[in-house]
Amino acid sequence: MITEIGIQAGEIWRCLDENRGNCSFECLVSHTGTSRELLLMALGWLAREGYILVKQEGGDLIVKLRQI
Repeated sequence: MITEIGIQAGEIWRCLDENRGNCSFECLVSHTGTSRELLLMALGWLAREGYILVKQEGGDLIVKLRQI
């Protein structure tokens, strides 16, 4: 399972990079074509490592690449 989470984290990174570092959770679901559960695990990994920021705007989650 760790491998799948890591692969999905790479897909999220690619999607965010293509969308100027900013994407909604629903956008990530549609662009990556993965389950919400696996997507959430990968987002948690990226957030824990400090690569992304996640905030709630209205009823959606917005994911942004962190400027390092």
